[in-house]
Amino acid sequence: MTKEVKDIGEQGLLERLQRFCPPEIIGDDAAVLKTAPGQSLVVTTDVLVDGVHFSNLTTSPEDAGWRAAAANLSDLAAMGASPLGITVGLGLPGEVRVSWVERLYQGMTECLQKYNTSIVGGDVVRSPVTTLAITAFGQVNPSQIIRRSAAVVGDAIVVTGVHGASHAGLELLLHPELGQDLKDAERMALIRSHQRPQPRLDVLPILWKILVSPCPRSIAGMDSSDGLADAIIQICRASGVSAVLERRQISMPVAFDHWLTPEQALAYALYGGEDFELVLCLPQELALTLVQHLGQGAAIVGNITPGSTVLLHDEQKKFPDQVLSLRQGFQHFCQ
Repeated sequence: MTKEVKDIGEQGLLERLQRFCPPEIIGDDAAVLKTAPGQSLVVTTDVLVDGVHFSNLTTSPEDAGWRAAAANLSDLAAMGASPLGITVGLGLPGEVRVSWVERLYQGMTECLQKYNTSIVGGDVVRSPVTTLAITAFGQVNPSQIIRRSAAVVGDAIVVTGVHGASHAGLELLLHPELGQDLKDAERMALIRSHQRPQPRLDVLPILWKILVSPCPRSIAGMDSSDGLADAIIQICRASGVSAVLERRQISMPVAFDHWLTPEQALAYALYGGEDFELVLCLPQELALTLVQHLGQGAAIVGNITPGSTVLLHDEQKKFPDQVLSLRQGFQHFCQ
């Protein structure tokens, strides 16, 4: 007989979940995490709700766990921080199967292990809807903190990879009849982009290697979890600047050519979200060097300019200039 959470109770569930945490951490009222001398602690929290952020229709428990961990690690990467650990707040209906919860934690663990990170604590409560609240802890050298408010006029805007793949994968899961011209490998690559996104912590060592001497100012940036357009608009708002993006420089999956119109592909890239790439604003020479080191997918997509708007420009003049807006992307309570 398959056990449900209500059959084993809170303590029984905690006993099962503790094996996903380092044994030396569990047992006290809070986790104690050591940071290196001269480092700043970075903390971020993300809440995911069944039916809003994940669904059994498109996401296995393992993939839901992976995506939850990846979203938080991506927030740390967006600040320039290396992960130390996460805590997990879990709200569950009593009818949820114990095996589902264990598979959820297995997915989180699989993602975290890639970055030598652990689940170091949390809480479990009864809830009418499955809810996952993760707090991630990281550390960063104060001189290497990445902030949204640090962009200056003349900066190049670098994206670390392609955009639109995650949204495309979600559409294929929701509507299997779409993309009939896609090869199986192309279809699975898009679906995997949605189910198993990769937080770009790998970019940070490359960035710091390029900045071998102390940079005269902070690097600006954030991740593109809410869409590429959202990230650039948020950076510009925080920095009090404008931006011009070049339409043809925005990197999208090659598979889009076999499936979507150019306008659909661009909408996926700008507003699809959940690609978890980094969007960085830095001096032109450093931007060119970073793109060369990162390779395929990384690109300079535009520049920071004076003003207060974000403009999408087509230098080939096939399309009129377009002012980008947050209203075109996903916003909680507006959908």
